[in-house]
Amino acid sequence: MVLQAKGLSYRTVDVTPGIGQVAVFRLSGQRQVPVLVDGDTVLADSSAIARHLEDRAPDPQLIPSDPRLAAQVHLIEDWADTTLAAAGRAALVQAAALDASLRVALLPEDLPAPVRSVMGAIPGGWVNSVSELVQQGGRADLLASLEQLDASVGTSPWLVGGSMSLADLAVASQLSLLRFPPSAGSPLAGKGIPGLSDHPGLQRLFQWRDQLELKLMERTLEEV
Repeated sequence: MVLQAKGLSYRTVDVTPGIGQVAVFRLSGQRQVPVLVDGDTVLADSSAIARHLEDRAPDPQLIPSDPRLAAQVHLIEDWADTTLAAAGRAALVQAAALDASLRVALLPEDLPAPVRSVMGAIPGGWVNSVSELVQQGGRADLLASLEQLDASVGTSPWLVGGSMSLADLAVASQLSLLRFPPSAGSPLAGKGIPGLSDHPGLQRLFQWRDQLELKLMERTLEEV
């Protein structure tokens, strides 16, 4: 989303868990994505990548010059990248445990068909008993935070200041785990976490996320 906001051309490389992570480790020294390769520069961690892109392409400015606003942006971005991300992943694990179609949709496309069939056939009750270990007590806190965000975007299209910032992009990207946007493609688009994706008090927030993504896509098309 930062690359799109900056109007920079880029190519994505999907990483399959397991063997694909070996290549990522050789490249960046760690096994998780995202990893950015920009010429001779290799960076891991979304926060570090965002700061690099802010220096590389200052326009549009995603981190305000005003120290107070910049501090707010960094605080929200860090919260989204840690607390919100962890809570969203835990909620998604539980939702996938209960919904075989969601579980299969989340699997890598190049996974062999027999493996996909086995994953879809695992009894939801058994998987859910395991997933509950990562979900105890987190849902209420997550919902409270999301309701605060919903109230915020109801008064202003931007979380900090009067223009798009890294705070908006960080939060929007994590919301995609709670309800997959149209850009996720079939069969994920529209799927989400029951109780959150369909919560009446959060619809304004998901609409805000979709509108922000649409703006970025339109900006990318204009650059092309």
